[in-house]
Amino acid sequence: MTPPTMTFRPASVAIVTGGESGIGRATAIKLGRAGVPVVLTYFKDADAADAVVAEITHAGGQAAAIAADVGDEAAVESLFDLAERRFGPVNLLVNSAGLNMTGVMIEDMALAQFDRLIRADLYGPFLTCRRLVRGLASAAPPHDGRIVNISSIHENAPRPGGVDYDAAKGGLAQLTRTLALELAPKAIAVNGVAPGMILTPMNQSALDHPDELRRKQAAIPWGRAGTPEEVADLVLFLLSPLADYITGTTVTIDGALSLTVAQGA
Repeated sequence: MTPPTMTFRPASVAIVTGGESGIGRATAIKLGRAGVPVVLTYFKDADAADAVVAEITHAGGQAAAIAADVGDEAAVESLFDLAERRFGPVNLLVNSAGLNMTGVMIEDMALAQFDRLIRADLYGPFLTCRRLVRGLASAAPPHDGRIVNISSIHENAPRPGGVDYDAAKGGLAQLTRTLALELAPKAIAVNGVAPGMILTPMNQSALDHPDELRRKQAAIPWGRAGTPEEVADLVLFLLSPLADYITGTTVTIDGALSLTVAQGA
């Protein structure tokens, strides 16, 4: 449930990429319930995206779902064009779309696989952030804005078999910090959120196998995995006027999992 103090500026419009499932879904629903018109993207699952739109509209909000490959420049341009025609200038952006690590070691990784993941997890945020900034610059009057990039604790904590994913998330952290410097004079805040283990489809194997879930949760100091709704609450805070003086940082939400590096040896 969105906290009652979580309000947004009038005429705010949001795009949430990857809004059909997981963190993106939870964020889109909470934004819609808070009165913000939301355009969410999906890649393949139109039924899941339509269900999110239906949940938002049933609660009295406004939403639309658009199929988009965020790593494709033309698709991103079309996404923003459609959102602007439907609801007006987009000033809130959540980059949640992305692919998970493959587990393939570098000697076995095809260039096409590395490119596929970098394009989704790093090119996508670059393209959407660029389009948001261009759109706000041409709006009359110019709007301020908020960007939240969904990263991962693995932007700093690498894993074998994650050369594609870890490289993308490391790049996303630097993209976030660099854009914060560039866009502060335009009153566009750019922040990241770095989740640990969250019970989303990216952790479907743990959701399907109780023994695996117990084993993984035992490694988390807080004793459990997080939920998409918990991450979404953090995202909404960073998008709201309550976070007006926060930019250029990545907030970790992982039950202290990332602090266990180098423990026990």
